[in-house]
Amino acid sequence: MQPILAGDANAACRLLAEEWFLKRVHSHYFPDVLALPGRNFLYFAVRYYEGATLQDQLDAGQHFSPVEVVTLMIRVLKGLAALHRLDIVHRDIKPANLHVDPAGKLRILDLGVARCPILDTRELHAQPGTPSYMAPELFNSAEASPQSDLYALGASGYHLLTRNYPYGEIEPFQRPKFGEPAPPSRTRPDIPPWLENVLLKAVARDPAQRFETAEEMLLALERGEANPLLRRRTPLIERSPAGAWPLVAAFSIALNLLLLFVLLAS
Repeated sequence: MQPILAGDANAACRLLAEEWFLKRVHSHYFPDVLALPGRNFLYFAVRYYEGATLQDQLDAGQHFSPVEVVTLMIRVLKGLAALHRLDIVHRDIKPANLHVDPAGKLRILDLGVARCPILDTRELHAQPGTPSYMAPELFNSAEASPQSDLYALGASGYHLLTRNYPYGEIEPFQRPKFGEPAPPSRTRPDIPPWLENVLLKAVARDPAQRFETAEEMLLALERGEANPLLRRRTPLIERSPAGAWPLVAAFSIALNLLLLFVLLAS
């Protein structure tokens, strides 16, 4: 642990928790923890990997094709599936925490704010994560879940393709209002409709409209165009409540008139 954090109990707990998580996730989508002799200081070591994070690549001007983003997301989902099977939620999936080595192998970094009920760390992190990649419900004090990890991955894929965020950039301590995410194909016309549908489902404002598990989202990406995910049509009353109520009122009046006519005729 850095000397500047030596007296920080939360930082010490995060460090211990991260080592604990990494030792329990047996997956090549995470860094390997190195075996160490007796320690006199609070630290742990992971294997060093050449390469760069996806954020580093974005900052260097890397242009990601839809095929590349699908491949990357599939690999992340396989790692998340392994994590979620252990009842661990990452809570900070973003391009800066996704590392790719020269051989193309992807690893998920930074489990310092991850959460597992067995090792309860809720009190240590009032609102962990990076705002622009955080699911809407987290801003209302909801607990992180596998679906909020999938949201963060969807937002990451969206950002890799468009360099934008589904609901715009969100600053720390901001209380954002979430409308409807802009279709990424507006910025990148080369995004196929099926991939756009997957991304929009992943970043849906309502958790109930997202993928339930990493495996479900993985299947949607692996099937791709062969068995495309159909986009759910938003009901008019959800898209435009003010515009829907006149139609509801008109239908109600017509129904009442019809019932009155039937009663008078009989």
